[in-house]
Amino acid sequence: MRTYDFVGIGVGPFNLGLACLTEPVADLDGVFLEQRDEFAWHPGLMIDGVTIQVPFLADLVTMADPTSRFSFLNYLKQTGRLYRFYIRESFYPLRAEYDAYCRWAAQQLSSIRFGTRVERVEHDAARDEYVVHAVRAGTPETYRARRIVLGIGTAPFLPPAARGLAGPAIHSADYLSHKENLQALDSVTVVGSGQSAAEVYLDLLNDIDSAGYHLSWITRSPRFFPMEYTKLTLEMTSPDYVRYFHALPAERRDRLNREQRNLYKGISGDLVDTIYDTLYQKDLAGPVPTTLLTNTEVDSVTWDPADRRYTLALRHDEQGTTSRTTAHGLVFATGYRPRTPDFLDPVRDRIRWDAAGRYDVSEGYAVDVTGAGIFVQNAEEHTHTLTAPDLGWGPYRNSVIIAGMLGREVYPIERSIAFQHFGALPPASAEASTVDDRVAAR
Repeated sequence: MRTYDFVGIGVGPFNLGLACLTEPVADLDGVFLEQRDEFAWHPGLMIDGVTIQVPFLADLVTMADPTSRFSFLNYLKQTGRLYRFYIRESFYPLRAEYDAYCRWAAQQLSSIRFGTRVERVEHDAARDEYVVHAVRAGTPETYRARRIVLGIGTAPFLPPAARGLAGPAIHSADYLSHKENLQALDSVTVVGSGQSAAEVYLDLLNDIDSAGYHLSWITRSPRFFPMEYTKLTLEMTSPDYVRYFHALPAERRDRLNREQRNLYKGISGDLVDTIYDTLYQKDLAGPVPTTLLTNTEVDSVTWDPADRRYTLALRHDEQGTTSRTTAHGLVFATGYRPRTPDFLDPVRDRIRWDAAGRYDVSEGYAVDVTGAGIFVQNAEEHTHTLTAPDLGWGPYRNSVIIAGMLGREVYPIERSIAFQHFGALPPASAEASTVDDRVAAR
């Protein structure tokens, strides 16, 4: 049986980028297994007109290899849209456009096996190889590889109050397929603080006049935080900051991730302004049937099947007060969380885990005991901070993973790009800097 250099499990943007970057590398033989029948990127949130939150340079390959034939610009050229994109004068592609670009790239790759569900991964100690057992079109298949790259993505997260609810309560990941049913209800409440919550709220707000429902938006954040997008803040998506962050104790990293959530889980400033402008415009015809609540936590939710509506128990954080409200439909835009798939159970003893039961991810994205056998994509926010889900970081991480597999850099890795220092200067450096300042001041 053929032994691959690696098997990629899951084909989202990050493993798709790895497939693109490894395609021209003659001495790196990989295959990618994806249980879906075709590429699909957040299909439930392909709302008309929404854009991705990063510039077009954050495509599958450009930040690693600007000459790659899999670049977004080449996609535009090959599909006859390059000049239209140029005239549009926006760095931010439409979300549907980015999805179409990824589909275009996937169609050119022979290394991807769609419709293939991985059932378990084992380790053959005698040959020091991983054995991946999968099912494709009902037929068992087996793949052998020296390494595994996990790119299964994150799973929709529901807070405890929202789990197991009957009735028309959904996660925003499933919004579009339920939109028509939601708009037939008398009231809809969106719960969440980030970009997805804002996009769903605006989409429902646009139709509020014709549909006639009452629309609410509840967030536990003290305000509708815009994503911070200043340039020195963006340096936190740098190898310099990742290196600094990775070296911190785990409890400090967890604290920083909580404190820095608005840096990458906020709402784009333009979207916040568009929501306000839409409310302002609709208010000309009279009060808009909408309620926006900040500082408000949903403590519990109950469903009344007879009345076919929910009762939400709310707690206002700053005032310390409680209240109740009702809704006929609920959309929980409460984000995503990494997941540890069951198919890894046979090799759990070969994976490093931290005290909280999460992957203990090395700076080079490996999680296995050898430090070079199992790599992860977008499962390392707790060790690599806000870069983990960042589309623009994907090519960098893939460059590092490829170098880790081959022992050489195929794509040059930029290790220091920030103007600022994230850690304290060593005592000798600080003293020298003070001397230099005194000399320069004379």
